[in-house]
Amino acid sequence: MTREELRLLLEDVRQGRLEVDAAIEKLRTLPYEDLGFAKVDHHRALRKGFPEVVFCQGKTTGQVVEIVRRLCGNNRTVLATRAGREVYEAVRAVFPDAVYSELARTIVVYRGERPQPKGNVLVMSAGTADLPVAEEAAVTAEVMGNHVRRCYDVGVAGIHRLLDKLDLIRWAHVIIVVAGMEGALASVVAGLAEQPVIAVPTSIGYGASFHGLAALLTMLNSCASGIGVVNIDNGFGAAALATAITRLMARPE
Repeated sequence: MTREELRLLLEDVRQGRLEVDAAIEKLRTLPYEDLGFAKVDHHRALRKGFPEVVFCQGKTTGQVVEIVRRLCGNNRTVLATRAGREVYEAVRAVFPDAVYSELARTIVVYRGERPQPKGNVLVMSAGTADLPVAEEAAVTAEVMGNHVRRCYDVGVAGIHRLLDKLDLIRWAHVIIVVAGMEGALASVVAGLAEQPVIAVPTSIGYGASFHGLAALLTMLNSCASGIGVVNIDNGFGAAALATAITRLMARPE
């Protein structure tokens, strides 16, 4: 339930359009619903502006389907991340309109009104191998209500490819930079941009990259200002942070 929906519900009770018992029934699953194996947080949209997101990795297919079913039951758009095709097929059997991105490993079931775009989010990747994480970020930012543009394979090994995209960098309110190997792209972009840069290290690289640790340390130690760093391969976390920023921009004075 969103803040606006709660406001309308209380207004209906105040105006006599809705009985108190009917309102209680609508609110009975707040703040969460206990499924035994999971406590589904129906209050998340009210607190955070977007419903609980389903992280599929480590869950059984049946658990994912049931969580998605309960979330969609409140007429909410549901995003599931780290989802394999088997999980998607099971979700699609219940929700035929479910949208799957094999590259991003995301499932989206759209319900209710889609959020109005809040801001411009640019997702950049250093290399093609970083695209699964970059696409997770891009899909998440789109679903959460942002204008999203992509700028891929512009790593520092060919810096001229990045310098050709300065107009695109200026378009953005928030920039998400996804990079593996040594992770230098985030520092270069932050040196060119005045906007907040959210850096996402990926686990792509040869042995001394230590599955993304080298990129993580490079980003944390950047001398460029205005960089925030999320966990290795965490495209979702970067997009959620970007949306928190753009939501503040869209908030009325």
